[in-house]
Amino acid sequence: MNTLKKSISACLLTLSCFSVAHAILPIEKLDSFKGSKGYLVQTKTLPMVDIEVSIDAGDRYDSAGKSGLADMAASLMNYGVRGDQGLLSEAQIADEIADLGANIGLSVGGERAILRIRSLSRKDLRDRAVKLAAAMLSAPTYDARILEREKQRTITNLLEAETKPEFVLERRFTKSVYGDYPLGNTPTVKSVAAVSANDLLQFHKQFYRSDRMIVSIVGDVDRAQANEIMQTLLQKIPQSGASIAKLPELQRSPVESLAQREIQIPFDSQQAHIAMGMTAVTRSNPDYFPLLVGNYILGGGGFVSRLMAEVREKRGLAYSVFSYFAPGKDTGIFQAGLQTKNDQATMALEVMSSTIAKFIADGPTTSELLAAKSNLVNGYPLRIDNNRKLLDNVSSIAWNDLPLDTMEIWTKQVEAVTLEQVTAAFQKYLAMDRMKIVVLGAKNK
Repeated sequence: MNTLKKSISACLLTLSCFSVAHAILPIEKLDSFKGSKGYLVQTKTLPMVDIEVSIDAGDRYDSAGKSGLADMAASLMNYGVRGDQGLLSEAQIADEIADLGANIGLSVGGERAILRIRSLSRKDLRDRAVKLAAAMLSAPTYDARILEREKQRTITNLLEAETKPEFVLERRFTKSVYGDYPLGNTPTVKSVAAVSANDLLQFHKQFYRSDRMIVSIVGDVDRAQANEIMQTLLQKIPQSGASIAKLPELQRSPVESLAQREIQIPFDSQQAHIAMGMTAVTRSNPDYFPLLVGNYILGGGGFVSRLMAEVREKRGLAYSVFSYFAPGKDTGIFQAGLQTKNDQATMALEVMSSTIAKFIADGPTTSELLAAKSNLVNGYPLRIDNNRKLLDNVSSIAWNDLPLDTMEIWTKQVEAVTLEQVTAAFQKYLAMDRMKIVVLGAKNK
């Protein structure tokens, strides 16, 4: 009987999640606090709350010669703070998180730093988790001894990563596409070693301000509780500070000859690793959906994509081949790639290039478009079927200044895409003579 009850409960929970996903719960805008923005989606399925603070403090703000600074400024926040009860060591912070049964994590991307909290929604536990996270955001200690330890750990990881072809390829490809734009710089042993505790303190003071923060909340809390969470998180954070130099605009990849665009990197690897791409659109671009649908057909749809059919199915040149757009708030790139045998690298690159070129020139067929839209629409509930995925969507909507009904109209926007829009968008934003190419491990001929 107990087993039967558990099975019935699991089924009811699954159906409840499915119903919630299809209902598309609305995003509520919270009261602004100290120049920040806040958003809430109320879900009652589980007694949990997921919280994210997005900070405009990503890798693009690393100081010259100190790539990795933004990442360290975030990652060292949970290694020592000045809380309401005085100094808390990394061990004490870890113990408190464990006692709460919560998760508090920090990460950094190109555009933003992110702090995430996952806690039971019970007020006493939730409040303790939020207060601890607030101390991390407002008063990290940045102990010099801990910094040196973490720098050595990072350097060790970097040295190990430099032996891996995927890491070397991605670093060179990133630099090739972004050029002199700040995101073209990635951490090195030298740049990490140059970071000091004072650098971290100055970076935190400059960028960790409430007017550069967005709070997104998903879970079992109401509007009043969400506003309280937001205010607690940001209460001790300064609202503003000294002016910050404006970042340069990301320039479109220039037209170049193949010799200028292609980089060959000798590497002791069993396979050749190939990346191709260029700068592309931001998430708020009106052509985002035609590009999304088109790329599903080109290389984002797995085994049903054009690239997979041409490279793997017809010729057996690679086990996997892909393409995607990675749009942000201010930047975006298009990337395609594969791995193949060293002696097949030239042919694989030619097939991948010709397939992309043909798609840019001719666009998709009617049947391809219908199938892509059907797959994307039918798969959409799986993108929002739990709190963490909902939070990902809410966070993206908030960060990219998208309409609050974006989740509600997403499938309609996909369904509205036409053949002409896909072809026009690909021709507008992609061009083969602008594509940067990096081939690592292939034998030079």
